[in-house]
Amino acid sequence: MRRSQHGFEALETCVTCAWRTDRYFCAISPQPLEVFDRIAFTNVYPAGSVLFSEGESPRAIYMLCKGTAKLSIASHEGKTLITHIAHGGEVLALASAITGHDSRITAETLEPSQVKIVRREDFLRLLGEHADVARQTSRQLADECEAWNDDVRSIGLSHSAAEKLAHLLLTWCDENGHETPEGTRIQVLMTHHDISQLIGTSRETVTRLLRAFRDKGLMSIKGSSFVIRNRAALETLVSM
Repeated sequence: MRRSQHGFEALETCVTCAWRTDRYFCAISPQPLEVFDRIAFTNVYPAGSVLFSEGESPRAIYMLCKGTAKLSIASHEGKTLITHIAHGGEVLALASAITGHDSRITAETLEPSQVKIVRREDFLRLLGEHADVARQTSRQLADECEAWNDDVRSIGLSHSAAEKLAHLLLTWCDENGHETPEGTRIQVLMTHHDISQLIGTSRETVTRLLRAFRDKGLMSIKGSSFVIRNRAALETLVSM
């Protein structure tokens, strides 16, 4: 363990990691986990660090141990759409590492984050030698496919920006919300511009809708902390 300049202790071994969850690579069995420890190297990145970019050849996989990262795609005109917010326990660049194709996405940290990096050739060897690693890799890729289908449905089939934003807030409640007497609290490290890139609208529209939701008593906002006070009303927007 070593002190990170970003305010938390960097944990370099998966076997005794206090952050371990039941998600994906965190959940692999002890023997391949020890191998993973040996072939990975650990780094801590500040917020706003680009881990890899769209169009890069696959060189490694990136295990997000602590923190969050946004995954995005961009058009030739420079328009950006955020496709996913990754949390601790997820491995980034899995698909390109397996296929060998250039990355389809860019990954950028949203907050100080610890990442374990494994070279592509070492990961492919680990994948071929340990069935549990293959199982957890398949599990994450399957979950990503389902999540992308949900995102396409939300963005492509929603009738309004309000419906898209309501769907996003409800998703965050289910994924990372904490119940309080006031409602479901979610920590949002994204700017209004980031949120607009998640739901395919403008920053001004996001700002206007968040203000409207607040004024109607659906939620309260204090800095990066959102409290969903009337979940039923948001669900009504989604089901319209």
